[in-house]
Amino acid sequence: MDLINLIFRLGVLFAIYGFLWFFIELALKLLIGGRKRTLGEIYLIKTVKYLFLVNVTFLFCLEQQDEPVSQVNYVSLVPSFIILMVYFLGKLQQKEQRIQMMTNFTQGMQEVPFNRQWELVLIIVSGFAFAGLVFYPQISENAVSHWFQRSIVDIENTVLIGFVFKAIGFFFLIGLFFKMLNALNYIISGKPMVNVRTGFSTKKGANDDSFDDFEEIDDNKLSE
Repeated sequence: MDLINLIFRLGVLFAIYGFLWFFIELALKLLIGGRKRTLGEIYLIKTVKYLFLVNVTFLFCLEQQDEPVSQVNYVSLVPSFIILMVYFLGKLQQKEQRIQMMTNFTQGMQEVPFNRQWELVLIIVSGFAFAGLVFYPQISENAVSHWFQRSIVDIENTVLIGFVFKAIGFFFLIGLFFKMLNALNYIISGKPMVNVRTGFSTKKGANDDSFDDFEEIDDNKLSE
């Protein structure tokens, strides 16, 4: 039951973090005045995004003591790390599926700012960053990460919008559950049981610029 609650809480965390990062990305887009970003700029920003998400996730694994210090909750540490890595890998899978679909529709005429090797390196770096925080937890105690943490908690406790993100967290829990079943079935039979996404998407038309994933704004659209 504790594991289910942890997955649900992390789903809410990821959703609200993506919501906050949407406005950061929007501000960056306004600052560059519509200039098309290079692939290096896209992945630099994405690296910052992933590392702060790692940091915030780690903060939620800390327990406040009576004195003004925090202690790592090792019971939730390993599951949080696994869920975070599954989340990152799920994002990579979704991006590849989206690019494949775009390529089929555009017949390869549209250049997509995507590099699979960089994506994998970013996931590996994020994993090592999480492990590093275990040995040096004081690094996680920084102003930016605490701002994200406080904002996430405040939004989660808001009546209406908090309910929306809790619903998203529930769908994240269900999606992660099916992903685990897929992984188990793939190990046993070599084929996935079902094809699901741990995202909360809405229907949109071909010309609709709204984002369809609650955790992350599509880098392709922001770089246009």
